[in-house]
Amino acid sequence: MYRIQHLLPSGLIALIGGWIAWISYTQQPTEAFLFPRLISTCLFLLALVTFGRAVLGLSKTGEGVSWSMAKNIFSGLLVGGIYVFWAAKAIGFYVAFSFAFITLLSLYDPASHRQASTWVKRIIITTGVVAVMYGVFAGVLRVYTPRGMFI
Repeated sequence: MYRIQHLLPSGLIALIGGWIAWISYTQQPTEAFLFPRLISTCLFLLALVTFGRAVLGLSKTGEGVSWSMAKNIFSGLLVGGIYVFWAAKAIGFYVAFSFAFITLLSLYDPASHRQASTWVKRIIITTGVVAVMYGVFAGVLRVYTPRGMFI
């Protein structure tokens, strides 16, 4: 059981990483996908190394995933899946990212959901992260922002 808890997630992540890398290499225009190709290739290679370590039995960290941890991971994957497969296209890249980020921040932040000050803090953090992301993509990297970037 211990080995399966390392093989299954690392294998699944390697498959998803390979799929994402393949998509980034098959999309047009080529210039728009230069940065995603670089990142997805690096992450895919790291996922393959992790899976190889699991296959060889070299992954000796942790006790695996408990049921409560799996529920926490699933909620994050659900929000991420909605963002990637629907929201980014339907309501715009940055607007959808803002909603997804504040949702994930609210799910995993242990601060009270009943205090206005914690919501103000979450909104400020979300706004800052979106502003930095926009600045990095549009200003520093000069990559194409996704179509429908706002609405």
